Amino acid sequence: MTTADRLPAAALAEPVERVGGGWTSALSLANGAIWVGWYGPLQILLASQAKDFAPGSGMSKETMLAWVTGAGAMVSLAANPLFGALSDRTTSRRGRRTPWIVAGAAGGALSLLLLAGAGGVWTMALGWCLVQLTLNAAFAAVTAAVPDRVPRLQRGSVGGWLGAAQILGVVGGTGLATVAGGVGAGYVACAVFTAVGVLPYVLRYEDLRLAPEDRPAWSWRRFATGFWLSPRAHPDLGWAWLTRFLMNLSNALVLLYLLYYLRDRLHYSDPDEGVLILTAVNGVTLLATVVVGGVWSDRTGRRKPFVIWSGLLMAVATAGLAAWQTWPGAIVAAAVLGVGFGVFTSVDFALMTDVLPKALDRGKDLGVINVANALPQVAAPALAAPIVTYLGGYRVLYLVAAVIGLAGAVLVGRIRGVE
Repeated sequence: MTTADRLPAAALAEPVERVGGGWTSALSLANGAIWVGWYGPLQILLASQAKDFAPGSGMSKETMLAWVTGAGAMVSLAANPLFGALSDRTTSRRGRRTPWIVAGAAGGALSLLLLAGAGGVWTMALGWCLVQLTLNAAFAAVTAAVPDRVPRLQRGSVGGWLGAAQILGVVGGTGLATVAGGVGAGYVACAVFTAVGVLPYVLRYEDLRLAPEDRPAWSWRRFATGFWLSPRAHPDLGWAWLTRFLMNLSNALVLLYLLYYLRDRLHYSDPDEGVLILTAVNGVTLLATVVVGGVWSDRTGRRKPFVIWSGLLMAVATAGLAAWQTWPGAIVAAAVLGVGFGVFTSVDFALMTDVLPKALDRGKDLGVINVANALPQVAAPALAAPIVTYLGGYRVLYLVAAVIGLAGAVLVGRIRGVE
């Protein structure tokens, strides 16, 4: 049997050989670099630009930020499953996933540089939509590499390291945006890190290749209809998607107006610094649990109890933001949220890969699942803006977020095919 004969089987087979620490570290760094490109803007830079561009625009800074982030999230909704499906069909000599990681990271860096030069809301919106388009191409390929290469009972620990890289990317992006010395410099710093961070993985590790004869014949109809994963045909996948959506919606409601919450409700003296401190506190406690939770889940062979209890803990912390609206209360909430979200991040990722229907469609199916990450970015501004402006302010906002997160934790129990 030739190498060309063996590679398609490897690309589509269920993996059995454990991956090493170098592979996991390099993929985690690539994942973290993508999150730097997202969260430097989301935590600091976009809010700062909205504050600068809002006067004279006819919109409040809250409404402008909601409109821009919502438009970007709409792009993300389509981009992640689309590029996941395209990577499934890619027969490049560099493999199915690597070309999209390279193109997505490079495009994301260029889009961040466009945002650095934005002179108004329209350029800001265009730049952010391009960031979402390109970085989602890279992210879809990075996440699909896990079920391609990692056996089931190692996915919790690998998911934990990816989750650790994610929060380090959030903290790193926030830090770069804060200390770079201005909005433009912040975007440049995030762009450089995003482009450089994927290089160790794409240069050092060879991707699995798909032979042209193993790629299904092209059909526009089959390609378009393939994005619909029937909850009736795949009920576990449907419930898993819904629980992830609710958990991420709750988290998005907490994060969206954090800068404004510190400035306008808590009257914190330096809200930019406050966001960085809370993000760092959250990151420390998340890092303390994200890998441990994934490894523990792998060893027990169970997923659902970890997701349920982490969701309950996150709901309690979010409710605390509503009940204890002080700077110490915000620090405690950030710490407790980190503990819960750390376990949730690693174990939920493993759970999602456990319910994927077909090896040939891993990228596309994970892209559809990742819509549960992007759709909350659309729903959160639509919910948060009227609540903060007309329906009771930040106290009501965080109570709503707690109830949504609690619903997500409870519905995990409906998944039947996973322990």
